[in-house]
Amino acid sequence: MARPVTDDMRDPHTPASVQIESEARAPEADPSLGVAVPRSTRPPAKHRLVALGDSLTHGFQSGAIYNTALAYPRIIAWELGWYDEFRYPRYGGPGGLPVNIELLVRRLEREFGATLNWWELASSLFALRSYMDEVEDYWERGPGARAPVVGGIHHNLGIYGWDLRDALARHAGICAASISRPKDDWLKQLVEAANDRAALRVLPSLQGKDDPGMSSVGAAQALGRDGGIETLLICLGANNALGSVLHLQVEWSQAGASGKDYQDLEKKKAFTVWDPEHFAVELAELERQVMEIDARHVIWTTVPHVTISPIARGVAGKVAPHSRYFPYYTRPWIRDSEFDPRDDEHITEAQARAVDSAIDQYNTSISDMVRRARQRGIDWYLLDLAGVLDRLAVRRYIEDPAARPDWWTPYDLPPALQQLRPVPDSRFFGAGPEGRTQGGLFSLDGVHPTTIGYGIIAQEFIQVMQLAGVRFHYGDQRTERSGPVLVDFKRLIAQDTLICDPPRSFSADLALLSWVDDKIDFFKRLF
Repeated sequence: MARPVTDDMRDPHTPASVQIESEARAPEADPSLGVAVPRSTRPPAKHRLVALGDSLTHGFQSGAIYNTALAYPRIIAWELGWYDEFRYPRYGGPGGLPVNIELLVRRLEREFGATLNWWELASSLFALRSYMDEVEDYWERGPGARAPVVGGIHHNLGIYGWDLRDALARHAGICAASISRPKDDWLKQLVEAANDRAALRVLPSLQGKDDPGMSSVGAAQALGRDGGIETLLICLGANNALGSVLHLQVEWSQAGASGKDYQDLEKKKAFTVWDPEHFAVELAELERQVMEIDARHVIWTTVPHVTISPIARGVAGKVAPHSRYFPYYTRPWIRDSEFDPRDDEHITEAQARAVDSAIDQYNTSISDMVRRARQRGIDWYLLDLAGVLDRLAVRRYIEDPAARPDWWTPYDLPPALQQLRPVPDSRFFGAGPEGRTQGGLFSLDGVHPTTIGYGIIAQEFIQVMQLAGVRFHYGDQRTERSGPVLVDFKRLIAQDTLICDPPRSFSADLALLSWVDDKIDFFKRLF
């Protein structure tokens, strides 16, 4: 039974447009939203799969965009039998951009073992800064400083950190202009303009000094003009709320004197969560531009409830027997007994509820948009990713049956994942001398999936694609696959280093991660 909505559930700084709810929005189980659309009789499109999105689509993992061959669009392309033709950006160097926590942890582990002793602290700090300096030098002054020429437009157009406005308006010209002459700062050793450097490996290269370049949406439109797109995936909107848990600050979007501050590429950086009315305006513009893309099928996703991400851990027990919320959310390495709201950064229950309620309104806008399109005969679908994450939320629902809404059912993991011990879950990753001890669905940044987590997203998309009539083939492209197409999770497990070879020093108390964050203020500056 849901807790009744009361005045104390509303943070005083929450915009009036946010409708505070006591229970999470019920997910849409039917991707077609109950509206039938005639199957397309058009000839096959040249580009079988294109993806627009943010870090989830880009393949961000453990603090870096690095192994993009295992991003969910590439996993889908593998199952389509279209993996050789599928174009996606590559990132090299010592672990990608901006800094790979997993590789950093493994380097410290190789030098100092599974435990850092007090007499090793000075040496380990030097090793930490040495690695950070190596990454910084590679991307700011070394081989990574010059963006490669992007010839054919990539099929994976996801770019980490981007919200709806970025996808609509930010282009290669803006990104290139944002990269100034870097400084070799011994204290602040994170790659400057890392996001812009990453974006320049996704967006088509500039053709001259007067060429502004394409946005990611514009690039998708160009692919549509170049022979059409069979399936377009759109996974955007998380970064219109994710900053609230990454920075542990809730700063609502504002219109400002111009009425468009939330649409200004610079001014919007001050906001960590969008007013639902502002989100609806941005979504309407995205809808208009996507309508101009020649795509046979378009699959939109909802925005996951970002407060479930383990980077913001609830402390001190639930606020009420039937509540999904904790009184405070702070960094996962701060123990309940050590947490002090006067000193430790946090957001409150009321703020977390407001963020989730706003996301529910985003998702209502998205589902209403897809429904209207289908009623006009347009072959759009909805993948409710918010519902997937809700059904995997351990501390919110799985461990607390009283907090579960009536619609809630547990998510059935694929058999290959159920056979792992322990079974992967949504808690922050933990490991010890005997291997992984908890987590496994989120990578070491506590926000982005592991490789098997990306496999789950890929499987959800594949199910919708099959509903849309998309044909899957084996690698030879001549033989069509019949029946349900299942992601090869055994293949993904073998390539997921956090699962098959977890770092032994990453204990459940996250002492090492806490130490790294303390020394270089890692997480606040990373995101």
